[in-house]
Amino acid sequence: MKKFFEIITNIWKIEELRSRILITLGLLLVYRFGAQVVLPGIDTSQLAELSSNTEQGILGILNAFTGGAFANASVFALGIMPYISASIVVQLMGIAIPYLQKLDKEGESGRKTKNQITRWLTIAICIIQAPTYLYSLGALGVPDSAFLLGKGLSFMVPSVVILVTGCVFAMWLGEKITDKGIGNGISLLIMIGIIATLPQAFLQESASRLNGNGGPMLILVELILWFVVILASVLLVMATRRIPVQYARRSASGGYEKNVMGSRQYIPLKLNASGVMPIIFAQAIMFAPGLIGSTFNETAVGQWMEVNFQDIFGLYYNILFALLIIIFTYFYTAITVPTNKMADDLKRSGGFIPGIRPGKETADFLDKVMSLITLPGSVFLALLAVLPAVVVKLMDMQAGWALFYGGTSLLIMVGVAIDTVQQVNSYLLNRHYDGLMKTGKNRKVA
Repeated sequence: MKKFFEIITNIWKIEELRSRILITLGLLLVYRFGAQVVLPGIDTSQLAELSSNTEQGILGILNAFTGGAFANASVFALGIMPYISASIVVQLMGIAIPYLQKLDKEGESGRKTKNQITRWLTIAICIIQAPTYLYSLGALGVPDSAFLLGKGLSFMVPSVVILVTGCVFAMWLGEKITDKGIGNGISLLIMIGIIATLPQAFLQESASRLNGNGGPMLILVELILWFVVILASVLLVMATRRIPVQYARRSASGGYEKNVMGSRQYIPLKLNASGVMPIIFAQAIMFAPGLIGSTFNETAVGQWMEVNFQDIFGLYYNILFALLIIIFTYFYTAITVPTNKMADDLKRSGGFIPGIRPGKETADFLDKVMSLITLPGSVFLALLAVLPAVVVKLMDMQAGWALFYGGTSLLIMVGVAIDTVQQVNSYLLNRHYDGLMKTGKNRKVA
């Protein structure tokens, strides 16, 4: 406990880190406040059935991603998912469109242009999703009497503008957290929304067990299992394979001495280098089959899709979900782990992997190793993602609580938390303090 307070004190001493943490907390608080602000013209007292209908199934996940804003008919009801969808589209288009490939090679200026394209695409997606959401409120249990201004243009047009603005503002909050705060802003917004639903889900599960469905002992078993799954998720996120690298010793002239070896280091290659992004990408796409099925439910294929892909604990849903996670893990790893650049950097610094020629052979070797370790990493990620469906079937668990047993919710929480802690840890170590992941005495240099 003493060590914990010492680390907190050290964090507070670093002015830049303290400022970034306060900015992050402030912007997250703004987002949570906005999630409670209901659209003008809707009677909040008549939204109980909407809240009830969005507790389970694929709408339950969407509601969790928005931190309850979807069920509140909030100005942030669309959440950050349109931005995620736009990012997926831009990433996939980058494979086939030469212009986007050129932007990837232009460095910082290309990245800014690509981000701007993503923003405009986000707005386009919002313009489609906003009226769809408003028209679907009636089907989700909101009575006509709840629309104080009716459902005419006097309500629809301002509401669409507000929903689009809400999504753009949430996107801006995420980008500001990334730039001025600590951690990945977009991922933090999703995580904070998920965490907001955790206490209610646990209380509902506890009430169900205490009322005769297993008793307090089963609650304890579930908590132990939950911590085991959290530990497995942490191991997946942190697991690495270290590739040994040997460096030639520098000569007095600044070159490298032949056959004289200097330091020996390692390249850490993560088992899951793509983090939680495959989960987020796959989950964004999994909304589509059920929506397509409900749109074409007059056909046999549409009815089959509606039945099988709106049940997030169903067999077909989870098979497709797992396959998408594996595919996106390989895809995202390929675009985020620049093996060619790593090989070039090694060559320029006089480093090489023992037994492998510098240059192209090193890049091919690193690419091969990444492909080999990504397979078990992606499969393990997929298994954790579909675990909620397993515990629901085997343990008769409440759907809301089951979502935290692996699945999208837990993996995002663990992945984003570890990423944020690692950034804080870097600030501490750079200021010669003990990090959050280290032990020992304070190492501050006088």
